[in-house]
Amino acid sequence: MTARLEDEAPGLVCDTDADPQKATEYAHDIFNRLLEKESLRPPKPDYMAGQADINVKMRAILLDWLVEVHMKFQLRPETLFLTVNIIDRYLSVRPMTRRKLQLLGVVAMFIAAKFEEIDPPQAHEFAYITDKTYTKKEIINMEVTVLNALDFQIVVPTAAHFLESLQQVNGCDAMQSSLARYALELSLLDLRSLLQPPSLLVGAALLLSNAMLGKKPVCPVALVQSTRHAESSLWACAEVLCSLVEASRTASLKAVRRKYQLDQHFAVANLSPGRCLTLPW
Repeated sequence: MTARLEDEAPGLVCDTDADPQKATEYAHDIFNRLLEKESLRPPKPDYMAGQADINVKMRAILLDWLVEVHMKFQLRPETLFLTVNIIDRYLSVRPMTRRKLQLLGVVAMFIAAKFEEIDPPQAHEFAYITDKTYTKKEIINMEVTVLNALDFQIVVPTAAHFLESLQQVNGCDAMQSSLARYALELSLLDLRSLLQPPSLLVGAALLLSNAMLGKKPVCPVALVQSTRHAESSLWACAEVLCSLVEASRTASLKAVRRKYQLDQHFAVANLSPGRCLTLPW
């Protein structure tokens, strides 16, 4: 099996000593499946043009708050990324009023947690977290509306699903993994991230983390091969992520930055990207 992984996807190596629940013997097949599915049901990058009562700033404020909710409930990274995906896909097909935008946010996390968590928060807990702005009944009713709008097609590959495999390809330690996640979570608040597939965003975040931490080579061949994206695309996307990391130092929305200033995340938000990216052409 290891030989096949190395032949067909040079960067993805099966670690036979890894946690058996990670099913490393199926790593190649799982990764291929993620790549196949990531483009099937993407949100529309320009959906905000069809929304009359909300705008990009309101979306960013909502997601900044949801990062705090995610931390309070101590949920998995996959839950946060799936939450944002559900929000964007719903807004791609349905109009939304600003009065109910927060309701959509908690319902999206309510749905995502059911798929990603062993013990997901209950509807009444999400009602409480909104300071009882919405009732449990409103949350349940909105859940039905969202599920119907998405034709019950909920689970899709997100950046969080690609990160675990690609960070191994890149040889990341815990600190570097946190730095890559920091860049990716900042990208959630920026609608431009919808223009890029999750696998590209993850590859670019790892490239940026290599540059910021002085790792050589900055863009390993194995990383490029595993993402299946052109090296030039990774560099271009990494430049955008670099600008987000730099802008976060003075941004008004600070939930992601505060999160990654904590010791448990190695305070990676305190690192400055500076002029770390030097294009190879």
